[in-house]
Formats: sequence, structure tokens, C-alpha cells
Amino acid sequence: MGHVRSLLHMRECSKVCPLDPYGKKCILSNVPISAVRGFRTTLFRKSRWSSQSSRSKRKFGPVDTQFEGVKVESGPIQFSKLWKPLGFTALISSGSFVCAAIWQYENVRARAIALIRKPGSLIHDRVYGVRKQGSWRNDVNTWWNGLSEGHRFFFPICFANCLVFLAWRVPRLQGTMVRYFCSNPASRAVCWPMVLSTFSHYSGLHLLANMFVLHSFSSGAVASLGKEQFLGLYISAGVISTMSSYLHKAVIKQPGLSLGASGAIMGVLGYVCTQYPDTRLSIIFLPFFSFPAGAAIKVIMTIDAAGVLLGWRFFDHAAHLGGAAFGIAWSYWGNAYIWQKREPLLRWWHDLRDGSTK
Repeated sequence: MGHVRSLLHMRECSKVCPLDPYGKKCILSNVPISAVRGFRTTLFRKSRWSSQSSRSKRKFGPVDTQFEGVKVESGPIQFSKLWKPLGFTALISSGSFVCAAIWQYENVRARAIALIRKPGSLIHDRVYGVRKQGSWRNDVNTWWNGLSEGHRFFFPICFANCLVFLAWRVPRLQGTMVRYFCSNPASRAVCWPMVLSTFSHYSGLHLLANMFVLHSFSSGAVASLGKEQFLGLYISAGVISTMSSYLHKAVIKQPGLSLGASGAIMGVLGYVCTQYPDTRLSIIFLPFFSFPAGAAIKVIMTIDAAGVLLGWRFFDHAAHLGGAAFGIAWSYWGNAYIWQKREPLLRWWHDLRDGSTK
């Protein structure tokens, strides 16, 4: 089913979709959704227990990997050991939105100050652009300014993922990569991998699929949320999806490694499909067959739920469900009851900032 979903793309948007202020076109229209759902998968598909009978007693201990001299920590996963990652999840998810709100405040403040000092500068830069020395720099600048804000925000995230992908190819770093860039509830390092694994891909196909779907949704999501709130949603969904994976592995008593950005991407997908349920999706090679985004996210989550219940191991279905559920919850309640209530935080930051500059 993952291969079928990778062929989907948006066909058209409903009237509730935000409009492009320049071209008067629906921002989400004609946006490909190739690989509607990226996949957060296990790094090593061959389980240590695959050759044992399901009735045999499991013996936990370090597990050899395909990397020379690198072993994966394994052992019984007790729910009492999950309080630490649960607290880390709450800290990172709340902290990401706090930082996003402050970042937005600083951006608005900087633009206001620039407008006061040079009233015509912002309008001139938007209309004529900023000239760079050298033709190639002007070409790059023209291309960059022609991108939507969402696509400009996508490239730094993609660049970070590509750097981590290249780091997997350095033999001296592989031990560090397995420990800190793969989430594993049986590991001694359980917190920071919840964030770092969201930017980690070992397979080039895995990286390509996830980055393509993020590129497909970034323009519409950022247009709806703003780049600051989008980043808060993305980071929070990644951490919450990893926590969901931890809980599932504790329930089935099966430790294992997971990595990939699809938990965070599923959060974005859940938000967009819930916010704009009438947006039409279609399959690339079957453009005449379309269906609403609201139905698509329900089908995807149903498949992931079946994967959890039936014990499918190719994808980390629990992580997908956690990310999508958070995106849906943010669409219904988070934006209205948390983000829109950030005024006391911004007032506190304003007073703190002015007090420190006096």
C-alpha cells in the first residue's frame, strides 16, 4: 500500500483553500503529493527474533548490526522507564511552540522597525528585488524570490536531512548515528534521538520520498499556519510520533530502531487534510480518479491502525498514527486554543526584552 500512496497528488482545491495574493490561484492547487505518506521505518528489517519460535523465551542483550563494531542496545522495555521520554516530549513540543511564537514576534518587530526607518525599502525590495553582484547570484536570487514562503522554508529542512544522510556514510560516525539518530526505547539515550531521528534517513529512497511529500505540502501548510507555527507543528509531531512508537514497542515488548521524517510529515498531512478536507487528491497515472483529502487521511490512518493491530513491521505504523493524530488535533483545537492564546507569552517577552535593553 505504501507504493500505491506514493503515486498520489493533489488534483484541485476547494473554495475554502487560501488564495495566492499574487496570482489569485489556490495555493494548494496543482501541488503534487507524490508519496502522500512518507515512511518511518526500521533501519534493520531482520529482527533478532525472526528465527525463533513465538513461544520461545527471548534473551535480551546487545544486537549486532551491519556496521562493523556497532551494536544496538536491547532489553526489556518497562513503562516506568518511559516517564523520562514522556517529559521530554512535553518539554520539546511546548518549547517549540513557545520559541515559534517568540520568533514570529521578532520577525514582526524587525519588519516594523525597518518600515519606520525606510518606509519605501520593503515595497521596493518586493517589487524590484535585491540586486546582487554577479549574474549567477542574481539568477539564484531571482529563483529564490520566486518560490513560495513554504518552499523557501522547505529547503533548510531538506538540507539538514541531506547532511544527516551523508553522515551515515562516514564509518567513524556510524556508532554515533545508530545511538543518537535512531530512536530506540531500549537505549540509554532515549530523549535526544526523539528529535534527531526525525531528520535521519539511511536509505536514499527513504529520504527522497519523505522530502518530496514535505515539499508537496510545505507551501499550503505554511500559507495556512505561517512558517513559525509550521516549524512548531513539525518538530512537535516528530517528537510525539516517536513517543507513540516507544509506547507501542513497550506494549508488544519488542525493542527496535526507527528513523525518518514521516512522523512529522504525517502531522503536517493530518493538519492539511483536516483543515481542507474537500481538497481533491488523485493518482498520478490515474488523473481521472480523484477523492477528497479528508477521506484520504482516514484511509491512511486505517491502514496504519491495521498495521499496529496485525503486527506489520515494514513501517513504524504507531509513529505514523501518533503524528497524524497530533496534526488533526492541532487543526481542531491547537490552533484555536493554544496558538491564538499566545498574547500573554508575547506580552511577557516584550516586557522582558524591553527591560533587558534599557
